[in-house]
Amino acid sequence: VQLQASGGGLVQPGGSLRLACAASRSIFTMGWYRQPPGKQRELVATISSAGSTNYADSVKGRFTISRDNAKNTVYLQMNSLKPEDTAVYYCNGKFFADYWGKGTLVTVSS
Repeated sequence: VQLQASGGGLVQPGGSLRLACAASRSIFTMGWYRQPPGKQRELVATISSAGSTNYADSVKGRFTISRDNAKNTVYLQMNSLKPEDTAVYYCNGKFFADYWGKGTLVTVSS
């Protein structure tokens, strides 16, 4: 299984970005994790093939995860971004094992 993420970049505080991750096949659960500078990787959000979602408390109400099963693609809409959202964001897929995409850097700074 290959995962290809896109959409990172530099944004000002309060701004928005959308990340996308395309998988090479259908996957049960897809999600996003992030690793802030100097910190460990942490969960951001996950979504099952049925559409059930789970969010980290720090992003609830600001981030929205969604998926297009026909395209094997998961999205992360990030609104009201804060400097503490700065991190490398990794796409994750679970299909009898964990699969990871290459990270995409999100920098929130004025």
